[in-house]
Amino acid sequence: MARQCCPSLLCIAICPLAVPNFWHHHFGKVAVFWALACAMPMFFVHGGGTALHSIAHALIADYIPFIIFVGSLYTVAGGIHISSSFIGRPIVNTAFLALGAVCANLMGTTGAAMLLIRPLIAANEHRRYDMHTFVFFIFIVANIAGSLTPLGDPPLFLGFLRGVHFFWTTEHVLLPMLTAVGLLLAIYFITDTILFNKEKAEFLEKEKHYPKVPFHIDGKINFILLAIIVGAVLMAGIWHTGVSVSVLGVHLSGEGLLRDVIFLIAAGLSLKLTSKEVREANQFGWDPILEVAKLFFGIFVTIVPVLEMLRAGLDGAFAPVVALVTNPDGTPNNAMYFWMTGALSSFLDNAPTYLAFFNLAGGEAQVLMTEGAKTLMAISMGAVFMGANSYIGNAPNFMVLSIVQERGLKMPSFFGYLLWSGCILIPTFLLLTWMYLL
Repeated sequence: MARQCCPSLLCIAICPLAVPNFWHHHFGKVAVFWALACAMPMFFVHGGGTALHSIAHALIADYIPFIIFVGSLYTVAGGIHISSSFIGRPIVNTAFLALGAVCANLMGTTGAAMLLIRPLIAANEHRRYDMHTFVFFIFIVANIAGSLTPLGDPPLFLGFLRGVHFFWTTEHVLLPMLTAVGLLLAIYFITDTILFNKEKAEFLEKEKHYPKVPFHIDGKINFILLAIIVGAVLMAGIWHTGVSVSVLGVHLSGEGLLRDVIFLIAAGLSLKLTSKEVREANQFGWDPILEVAKLFFGIFVTIVPVLEMLRAGLDGAFAPVVALVTNPDGTPNNAMYFWMTGALSSFLDNAPTYLAFFNLAGGEAQVLMTEGAKTLMAISMGAVFMGANSYIGNAPNFMVLSIVQERGLKMPSFFGYLLWSGCILIPTFLLLTWMYLL
């Protein structure tokens, strides 16, 4: 089963970037093909009931709420247009990334990325070298910075639902996050300064002709709608209605359903209340979110067997992986928890990966928050931080990629991005391991 699903995951990951024209016209068919290619063997090997329940749970309990959440944030953030005379000098770009790091914990990595990527593109419109800016934007804003609260990234929200205190991650992950973000901002500023100096004469000549636009925000109503979405996330984690419904054997809580309805209402109100001119100014379109929806449909189905094998622990096909996170004396190997959670989160969905290792570490929030604090910290860091390692590690990564490419700007290929993350992020994560997990 693993042999069947790993090529499918690889194909779904690479096709959008390796053969973009083919993918643009047929990506829905490719995602469905690989989903079926992975699902059908499950039906034959494990029986229709087991396979149907596993796939239904992945789609109904995980995929649909995920797409509703991401789609709502995309729609609402796309209704906010920031106009100004921001010029993409190194200090301005670095300030954008730092602001995004703050916003990521208030409105989630998706909300922060969708809010700031368009004004960042506009600020660098006349820069010759800009690819690195959007790569670091994915590193920081779309991933690592969203590691302090359950609002920041879906894995932490799942931990919150299972009893991890709201500010536990703030207390335990703050220093590693500040270290990582501070180091990346410094690397970015140095890199951008070097590249800016290469084009400085050309840039200064262009700058004379820049139109002076006063700072202004259109679509302010969408900030209220963003707050409503954030409030709905908190509501679903705090308030338990005691109501549930079952769909194809998948139990859905009343608060979860209410949360998703609020998301949809917020998105609908954004479309209704935001003027057409604001969305046109943002060059807002549905292609990025549709591509994410179809891409992650294939991913959510094809990771079902992989995650089931991981959950099987030492009795499953991934027993060697599971053994790596346990020391010979039976104590958890926290460094390996960080790296194994992160390695799988780089190419699978990081939310179920977080849960798999959360359960592997015992699954008891009260125990993990106290005597197992370093293990839970390692799992949280791995799931959130290493989502930045690839374009498919986290949904905002692919959305940023799609928006940037939609503007006609170049981004690294799938493997080109892996080279960026390998050269910059992996040494950073090794440093974090030495400083906080050994």
